[in-house]
Amino acid sequence: MKMSKLFVQTLREFPSDAEVISHKMLGRAGYIKKLAPGVYTYMPLMWRVLKKVEKIVREEMDKAGAQELLMPFVQPKELWEESGRWEVYGRELMRLKDRHDRDMCLGPTHEEIITSVARDSLKSYKQLPVNLYQIQSKFRDEIRPRYGLLRGREFIMKDAYSFDVDEAGLDKEYENMAKAYKKIFERCGLETKMVQSDSGAIGGSVSHEFMVITDTDAGENDVFYCNECDYSANSNHAVSKLPEAVVDGKDYFKETKIIDTPNTHSIEELSAFLNIPSTLILKSLVYIVDKKPVIALIRADKAVEETKLLNAVGGLEIRIATSGEIAEIMSERGFSAEPGFIGPNGMDDIKVIVDETVRDMKNYVVGINQTDKHLVGANHKDLEHPMLSEAIKYVDIRLVERGELCPQCGKPLFVTKGIEVGNIFKLGTKYSKPMNAVYTDVNGKTHPYVMGCYGIGISRTAAAAVEAHHDEHGIKWPLAIAPYHAVIVPVNIQDELQMKVANALYETLQNAGVEVVFDDRDERAGVKFKDADLIGFPFRITVGKTISEGLVECKLRETDELIKLTPEDAKQQIIDAVLSIEK
Repeated sequence: MKMSKLFVQTLREFPSDAEVISHKMLGRAGYIKKLAPGVYTYMPLMWRVLKKVEKIVREEMDKAGAQELLMPFVQPKELWEESGRWEVYGRELMRLKDRHDRDMCLGPTHEEIITSVARDSLKSYKQLPVNLYQIQSKFRDEIRPRYGLLRGREFIMKDAYSFDVDEAGLDKEYENMAKAYKKIFERCGLETKMVQSDSGAIGGSVSHEFMVITDTDAGENDVFYCNECDYSANSNHAVSKLPEAVVDGKDYFKETKIIDTPNTHSIEELSAFLNIPSTLILKSLVYIVDKKPVIALIRADKAVEETKLLNAVGGLEIRIATSGEIAEIMSERGFSAEPGFIGPNGMDDIKVIVDETVRDMKNYVVGINQTDKHLVGANHKDLEHPMLSEAIKYVDIRLVERGELCPQCGKPLFVTKGIEVGNIFKLGTKYSKPMNAVYTDVNGKTHPYVMGCYGIGISRTAAAAVEAHHDEHGIKWPLAIAPYHAVIVPVNIQDELQMKVANALYETLQNAGVEVVFDDRDERAGVKFKDADLIGFPFRITVGKTISEGLVECKLRETDELIKLTPEDAKQQIIDAVLSIEK
């Protein structure tokens, strides 16, 4: 490809709405163009990258025994009603009607469709196990699309679904997919961690995410891990070993009573006023889950992990209550307490979730729903609420912190940032059972399929590669997914010898299967070099004045190393590198 003919427009500045490196670089280098919030046109360079990621995914999925198909992007309401997700999926589901007023949706995922395909086609145990996958555009109406391709509304995804006769079969395929995923991301030039995660709207009993570890702002999730064992988990799933010491305020409070605590709206103010550590304070946080109030009880020095709380309640959407909502909740129940003085007492109709850190607390401080007052020296028996009057069910709803102890080996946990590029789920019978998708066993009895689900974000993987491979000058594409392997830059296109050598290299590399761009533009060398670095060609061969000595300059973009070689040696270095990624 001649650079003068390549359909690409690089920009002087980053896009004004770009927040993270991948969005900035891909926009400035002419890879993507924004059409609407979270919706992008993939320009020729980007499309080449995406097709290479897809190729790697296809090769490894096929090697793992999966079979490719393609399912409809538009899905009927009826199937989603069968699974029970039409009303509960949330606002991310883009609903629409056809000309006959039939309810449809744009596919955010394909569990319902694939289950209907299996239901119609897989009748006998003899046909199982099966793993079917597709690569297709998805649409999720994100509340706040951001970060370019990392959190768009329309995106390209590989999703696969396995069907087995039992849990043992699912376990085997789950491990098979995990190994395939590791290979896929390695081939894409990405270091990933497989971490325990929340199943979210997909559902199922077990799930893991594949996270690209990054120190950029795009790291949207905290990943907790242990250096002494194999434990790793997303923040919404991470747990830690609880301290053995019992939190007991007996040295501070000799009796249980209500006391005045004026102007102590925060934990810090209350702790200072009472001259006690924050560990002795039990805070009550009001959340809105699916439009209903929920109270989370947790030790004051700990934070609530909202996904854990959401799962504990069994809801779909969660947010912290506003001050206005809290005032209304108080008023409806005959209280006037301001935030900071709230407690479970008298909130009989509100669900209360108690964190496991509260289990062994004694003689603590808790709000009593009266402004400027708290109950001190309190114990669980003093919490007057129907849900707390019997045996309290403690749930892990806290956010793990760096330095807490690994739940497996007891060593300190570390935390890093990660970008999710893939996930795997054990669905079990979540979809097959309600949709009556069954097979017949050897005895003629019917059973629902035991299913697994396995997703890879194709466009997300490409963006994550930019986050992991870049510098201040531009992208450093891993060779396997770069749009082109190399660029040849003649310094002076008016120089006959430079152009002769450059053309010969161009033709030889093309004939050897190397994807190469010839920068034939009548521009200054500096302009060409800057564009080459910005676009991220893994190799750059510069044909300049040193060609009179029989030498060209070869630059490896990943390291920015510059070496002088003969044209023959430069050519062979690139050919060998390209051949190595095909093995």
